[in-house]
Amino acid sequence: MTDSKTARRGAFAAFAALVLGLAAGPAPAQTGDYIVAVVNQELVTAAEVQQRLNRVRADAQQTRTQLPPPAALRKEVVDVLIDERVLVTNARESGMKIDESELDRAVANIAGQNQLTVPQLRERLRKEGLEYTKFRANIKDQMMVERMREREVASRIRISDAEIDALIEQRRNAGANAQFNIAQIMVIVPENAAQAVVSERRERALTALRRVRGGEDFATVAREMSQDGNRAAGGEIGLRPTDRLPDVFVKAVRPLKSGEISPELLRSAAGFHVLKLLERKDEAFVVQQVRARHILLRPSTALTAEAAARRLSQFRREILAGGKTFEQLARENSEDSTAPQGGDLGWASAGSYVPEFEEALAALDIGGISEPVATRFGVHLVQVVDRRQVTLDAKQQREQARNILREQKFEEAYVEWLRDLRGRAYIELRDPPQ
Repeated sequence: MTDSKTARRGAFAAFAALVLGLAAGPAPAQTGDYIVAVVNQELVTAAEVQQRLNRVRADAQQTRTQLPPPAALRKEVVDVLIDERVLVTNARESGMKIDESELDRAVANIAGQNQLTVPQLRERLRKEGLEYTKFRANIKDQMMVERMREREVASRIRISDAEIDALIEQRRNAGANAQFNIAQIMVIVPENAAQAVVSERRERALTALRRVRGGEDFATVAREMSQDGNRAAGGEIGLRPTDRLPDVFVKAVRPLKSGEISPELLRSAAGFHVLKLLERKDEAFVVQQVRARHILLRPSTALTAEAAARRLSQFRREILAGGKTFEQLARENSEDSTAPQGGDLGWASAGSYVPEFEEALAALDIGGISEPVATRFGVHLVQVVDRRQVTLDAKQQREQARNILREQKFEEAYVEWLRDLRGRAYIELRDPPQ
């Protein structure tokens, strides 16, 4: 169940988008509709742009978020849709395959995240006038994009032993024991952008800075104006050690107290940033580990994902009632190599598992048992046995340094990759019919 941090971040982004907007797929052409853009062999229609605008405005109204002017908002939506088409068309052409059992598990997981069964999800989609087959196709596209992103972005990242040595030495010399939880508002500036574009993006970032320093809620402004992958979380990046953050970020937030906002804009290769320090901690080469056990059922033609979830729910009730122990049920029923050990997964550092499994662990107290959790491997019942903090040995420090460097380089590699894809794509913008 292990997965790279790069893959986990991509999976979080894709599935969050699906959960927040259950019907993020292309809108069919309608009477009076017209083509806004052609992207490779795919179309972006005015109906789809309007559909996405309606959703953005509905979300903004619900969260009382102020949106940019209509023309600017529409341009941003069109750009997002073009990027989505570029990614999807390339994923399809790459030969990525998603089998039906994987797709079934993804649908079951999305339904569960929305506190629905799969039939309830289908009914909700039907009431909203959305085709279930189209919804599944959209999920499949997103999964293909994630796999392509894992492969292609990872292949662009190169980490040398010298870089690892330098990072470890830097940590030792600098006493790099601080961890920062930062929220950011990011305004992307395209590579080689004209001065007029740079000025416009800088003004947008300055507007955000003035608003948050004027007392507006940072998370609300971030959801409205930020252009990075943490936008839905109010710009929160999460607690990270200094060497997993850009140097300019560390330099800006080091003098701040928790809750303070950087007084000036930051400029990076990706664009402009407004930063807020949410929390700081001081730790050295220490990681949080969790010991867990699970029961895994693998869906098949004889056992659907829903049936597996019902069976695991029954196991959970038996354990809580004291009828059987978790270990006993794992030995008797789990369909993986941990069954003889009562489902014991051993000690693992944070980030060792796929996102859905990791989220289930994070939500549990010691001894707690989750509801059924669907992942790409099957459906799990999860229990946290214990937690601890450990100091890494030399080999583990090198592996951690490698992961840190990969994280640091990921965003730049992803932006470069998407820029390359878009540069190779056929993109034709069309004016409205007269």
